[in-house]
Amino acid sequence: MTVLAAWRDGARRVTRAPALLAGVWALTLLVSLPLTIALRGMLEQHLGHSLAAETAASGVNSDWMQEFSDQATGLGVTFKPTVIGAGAVLDNLSAFLDNTTRPVVIVGAASAYVVLWIFVAGGIIDRYARDRATRAPGFFAASGVYFFRFLQLAVVQGIVYAVVFGVVHGWLFDRLYPRLTHDVWVETTAFAYRAALYAVFGALVAACTVVFDYAKVRAVVEDRRSMPGAIAGALRFIQRNAGAALLLFVANFAAFLIVVGLYAAVAPGAGGAGVSMWIAFAAGQLYVIARLWVKLTCWASETALFQGRFAHAGYVARRDEVWPESPAAEAIL
Repeated sequence: MTVLAAWRDGARRVTRAPALLAGVWALTLLVSLPLTIALRGMLEQHLGHSLAAETAASGVNSDWMQEFSDQATGLGVTFKPTVIGAGAVLDNLSAFLDNTTRPVVIVGAASAYVVLWIFVAGGIIDRYARDRATRAPGFFAASGVYFFRFLQLAVVQGIVYAVVFGVVHGWLFDRLYPRLTHDVWVETTAFAYRAALYAVFGALVAACTVVFDYAKVRAVVEDRRSMPGAIAGALRFIQRNAGAALLLFVANFAAFLIVVGLYAAVAPGAGGAGVSMWIAFAAGQLYVIARLWVKLTCWASETALFQGRFAHAGYVARRDEVWPESPAAEAIL
């Protein structure tokens, strides 16, 4: 199977399972909604019935926003001009590249979100690997079966990413970058050095992500119980199909950049209450759905490439399970 055929097949599999996309969007909304309500309460308490409340409702009040930011703690520190429109995307990208710490409440919500993704990942990949409807019982059965295996994989991922973000990132930007720019007086040269280091760091993170993605795919398609074995199998597959795996990653990353670029171009800025507020909310949710579509297409296309290269498209080694009759249910009990 060619890379283009794998990507098209992955996009087709995602399109044929709209319930999965709707489900992960609802999952995302479910995790973010409590934070939104909590932040709304903070803003309401701080504004009260003051004149600043009226100006804040009609647009951006930079003076009040600065005042709120100076006294805010916890979740409140995230409310700043960068949350408006495309600024949020750029802020998240900057925080990722610079390894910026987030408030504890954000880390907690993100951790819960990751655990939920670990649970549904097995059901999602299983559905795309079978390329046919598995219905809710089959989906949750697969999710339960692979949840405990993917938790083991998550431990390995956590260790690897801790080294990448905690050690490698510090060495690149806290040690190497100052040495490279020690005698540099031209700002553009310093920026070029930093951009090059960003590219190196991003490539390393991408390589780790691809390996763990294919480990999940092999674990589901071949019903692997050993996660170290799934990682080793993923490395062998990538080694033998390095060109295809790289091109497929580039295709999925390009889709991600297109989505981000389109949102940056059309994202509404600060507006007033009423219709403009709901338009901004709808635009943001469409962006979230598009991002989730890209993520699911990445998994589906990687599954299609793996199955196509091993000539067993639509095949998974594990038999159909029906929740709660799956082995995961017995393990829970």
